[in-house]
Amino acid sequence: MEEVKKIYFKPLMELIDQARQVHNKNFKSNEVQASKLLSIKTGACPEDCAYCSQSARYHTKIKKEKLLDLKTVLEKAKLAKKQGATRFCMGAGWREVKNGSQFDRVLEMVKEVKKLGLEVCCTLGMLSLDQAKKLKQAGLYAYNHNLDTSPEFYPKIISTRVYQDRLDTLKNVRQAGLTVCTGGILGLGESHQDRCSFINQLTLIKPPPESLTINTLIPIEGTPLEKQKPVPILEVVRVISVCRIFFPSSMIRLSAGRKNMNPSEQFLCFYSGANSIFIGDKLLTADNPELDTDHNLLKSMDLQMSSSGQIL
Repeated sequence: MEEVKKIYFKPLMELIDQARQVHNKNFKSNEVQASKLLSIKTGACPEDCAYCSQSARYHTKIKKEKLLDLKTVLEKAKLAKKQGATRFCMGAGWREVKNGSQFDRVLEMVKEVKKLGLEVCCTLGMLSLDQAKKLKQAGLYAYNHNLDTSPEFYPKIISTRVYQDRLDTLKNVRQAGLTVCTGGILGLGESHQDRCSFINQLTLIKPPPESLTINTLIPIEGTPLEKQKPVPILEVVRVISVCRIFFPSSMIRLSAGRKNMNPSEQFLCFYSGANSIFIGDKLLTADNPELDTDHNLLKSMDLQMSSSGQIL
């Protein structure tokens, strides 16, 4: 923890310079990987995550949708590949994976999407080791399960599961031979100490997560955090920089909240170590920049979408 704090509280310009050096040693400086995230089952989640539009406990404007059919998912995956994505992520508003016909349908989705030559990622809630192994056998490359925040702050955001539940799922993911995708949300009301504790938790995952998602809160009307103030961009840059230093070879994905960042703010995030974005006008249920907007953005920064993912 002290090592994380030592880096975290460095003068910002010094911190960014260090992160940039680490980034350039491990990645092409002008490439950004594009991913697509599709909600394959939306709403009616029994959890009480204070930030989430899909919780059945809150009155939000999100329309409930049953699990999509295979044909629809494949059409979305083909379009994502055509648009430049090398990674296709499928998310379901479940508390946990339950064996049965719906999980079987997800396994079929994974098999078919992999045939398209895309990295396949899922985020389906908690899952057992046996379920993780089945996903691996179907061709899944990565599983996303975010820690969200620090262990200390976590109970203020979620009460329907404990922090260890999340750690256990990540353990099952790793034991099944899948790559780990995890991360957090900035702007929940957490302190700098919480952010250091969150990053420290990430460093305890062995081997290190191959993928880190850095989200900024999108206040959703009807949720407990609907009036939360935006997190300052330089605090986001600080977290990205620290993550790049501690995770030199991990993909750092600038995820939810990017639509609320102007080009200069996004440039700072890329410069400090972020090297992946989600394309498409929706990020699960949240708004995301239009594809043309992203193409113009990357062009203006002399950045290009990577033509290949991390497929092993």
